[in-house]
Amino acid sequence: MSDIVTAISLLIKSFNKYACKEGNPCTLNKGELKLLLQNELGELLQKANNKDELDTIFQDLDTNKDNSVDFTEFGRLVLCLTVMCHEYFINKK
Repeated sequence: MSDIVTAISLLIKSFNKYACKEGNPCTLNKGELKLLLQNELGELLQKANNKDELDTIFQDLDTNKDNSVDFTEFGRLVLCLTVMCHEYFINKK
């Protein structure tokens, strides 16, 4: 597999690993999102340990306001973080 296809596969696998813990296996509730953020993105999102910050992240991601984060909403987070990291490394040159 190419690097991009591998990355896509890993994103899907990571999302599903946390989404299937409780409730709907296609979405993340707040607890599942917290675990995903802490375990998978802890280096980038250290504020995920703060309840108020987690609430803000969850509300911002839940664009359809169904009290869960689906894969599309999660994808927006990944894309934003990827863009921010890219810009950071470009500016470090």
